[in-house]
Amino acid sequence: MRKGAEVSMEGKRGRPNRRVRLEEVAKRCGVSVSTASRALTGAAGVREPMRAAIIEAARSLSYTIPTSVVGRKVIVAASSAAMIDNSRAQFTFHVLDGLNERARVLGVELATRPVAGAEDELALLREAEADPSVAGCLFLTLEDDMLPLTEGFSKPIVLINGDDPTMRHSSVTPCNRAAAQFATTRLLQLGHRRILFLMRRGRRTIERRFEGWRDALTASAEGRVEDLVVEVDDWLPELAAAAIARRIDARGVDFTAVLTAGDSLAYGAIIGLEQKGVAVPEQVSVIGMDDLPQSAFCNPPLTTMHIPMRELGSAALTLLLEHLSGGPWLARRVELACRLVERQSTAPVRAHRLDLQASGAKSR
Repeated sequence: MRKGAEVSMEGKRGRPNRRVRLEEVAKRCGVSVSTASRALTGAAGVREPMRAAIIEAARSLSYTIPTSVVGRKVIVAASSAAMIDNSRAQFTFHVLDGLNERARVLGVELATRPVAGAEDELALLREAEADPSVAGCLFLTLEDDMLPLTEGFSKPIVLINGDDPTMRHSSVTPCNRAAAQFATTRLLQLGHRRILFLMRRGRRTIERRFEGWRDALTASAEGRVEDLVVEVDDWLPELAAAAIARRIDARGVDFTAVLTAGDSLAYGAIIGLEQKGVAVPEQVSVIGMDDLPQSAFCNPPLTTMHIPMRELGSAALTLLLEHLSGGPWLARRVELACRLVERQSTAPVRAHRLDLQASGAKSR
């Protein structure tokens, strides 16, 4: 074995340094990260002398070299509802776009399978187990009750936009709880205290968003936080519009802002408010979560938390392939940062109060 392969990067007192990143290997060789990745995974497009130099550099830096995945296949199991419903599928589309781009770099074949229920998932797992060319599976936005069916599956599974409470499988998600907390905190900074949370309950990822809203609002809310939750049965804008209208009919406009668990619900919230004569953002501010492309073009343009959809797919495939590098591995839960995109659907609460006072004076 060459000496470089045995080098253990150690700092003071013999403790290992931080894990070497692919970027460092690329920098050592004066190549791009994608070139280094292709060389280490055996993908085409890298001359053999350069490939040998990159492998040697990786070994000298004690970088874990993944096993070759060229010619192997990764099965992507995606919720069939998310694949065919346009109001949901944009999220799925952007995740798959990131996946496909990363797969091209690595020379990996992706096979997408729609999953509508337990039978579909079991058939997919049997196919993956029996096919030696399948390296592993990615589960994209599958329902939480699908996880028990993976018991005994011998190949790695990485969840995208989901998590495994038992930590048997790795996962890549947005920082859902922190993102919702940040959005709520921004509304609080604008002076809002009565902030509705509009959601569809069910998946753990959405519950994390509910928890983030609750975390930020509990100490500042006027009244009980539970009274500010509005639920719908699906992610359709028309259901959100009807839910907001019912809330106003029952209790009046007893809030100055709405945070929704997804952009599609925010579109519906704006429609419901406008149907009741409540202007956005002059009377009520609205923030969504996703930053789907049309959010910049709705009326008014939607303030929203940007979810790194393409990056979710890319990171999940990278994580899956790291599990194939040999040796024991521990499941990991990876969260990607989100950011607030401020547009015209939010305003300081002072403007709301002045508008409401003026409306009251006119009515008298």
